[in-house]
Amino acid sequence: MILGPVASEPVVNALTIDVEDYFHVSVFDGLVPRSEWDRLESRVSANTERLLEIIGETKGTFFVLGWVAERLPHLVRAIADAGHEIASHGFEHRLVYDQTPRAFREDVHKAKATLEAASGREVVGYRAPSYSITPQSLWALDILIEEGYRYDSSIFPIRHDRYGIPLSPRHPYLLHRGAGTLLEAPGSTTLVGPLNLPVAGGGYFRILPYAWTRWGISRLNRDEKQPAIFYLHPWEIDPEQPRLKAGLLSRFRHYRNLDKTEDRLRRLLEDFRFAPMAHVLRHSWAQQTAGSQAWALPYLW
Repeated sequence: MILGPVASEPVVNALTIDVEDYFHVSVFDGLVPRSEWDRLESRVSANTERLLEIIGETKGTFFVLGWVAERLPHLVRAIADAGHEIASHGFEHRLVYDQTPRAFREDVHKAKATLEAASGREVVGYRAPSYSITPQSLWALDILIEEGYRYDSSIFPIRHDRYGIPLSPRHPYLLHRGAGTLLEAPGSTTLVGPLNLPVAGGGYFRILPYAWTRWGISRLNRDEKQPAIFYLHPWEIDPEQPRLKAGLLSRFRHYRNLDKTEDRLRRLLEDFRFAPMAHVLRHSWAQQTAGSQAWALPYLW
């Protein structure tokens, strides 16, 4: 069942930040062994603090990597104390479809426990590294339900060489699985002819002109009366980060327009309204899910 927003309410978009360091990124898998992560220069704390300054009074959802939370619990607490939602980005930044179900369960369980201990808040949301819940890893949705997550934001309804389920619904919807019910909040797209094209975050925000993001979100809000789910990483506002030796395509995807991201983010925050994911999901669809407890979200905002 696809859920629509309450017609009388203005559209508020979800601002989400995937808190990971530059060397955690999936395009660098194999270049930087996990055993070496602790020896590299960490920039995630300073970059996240900078993002908090840029965001200001706007509230968002921070999908924090458990590996980061374990080493920087004070950063997680600072994010939570500033009024933002804490959600899970897994623990070791492993692609879901490269894991066994048992390994995935251990990863998301450890991440949730680590984040809740650091933040003092219940963690109900999850986003897979690189949107890696795909047709071959749909089993992960049942594990998320069993581990106490109430919404997921790991399915991107596009065609991509590393992720995506093109035929999935484009707007938030309820997933009914054997283990129970989970609310799916897919990456935002706009429909151009027969194609779903990504419009709201990450490399698409950096590499494509800002006008594309502004047009896409405006179209979602105005024409479809749907919220956009925007995402960004702290390393995307850091043009001074160390350069890692990678292939041409990986370097293009990771380093292109890092020097432009901060200014674009400031424009975005001026052009649109944002709130945490749980707020957007709960507030926009309260009428359609009246009486449902299957994916009830905590009232934090």
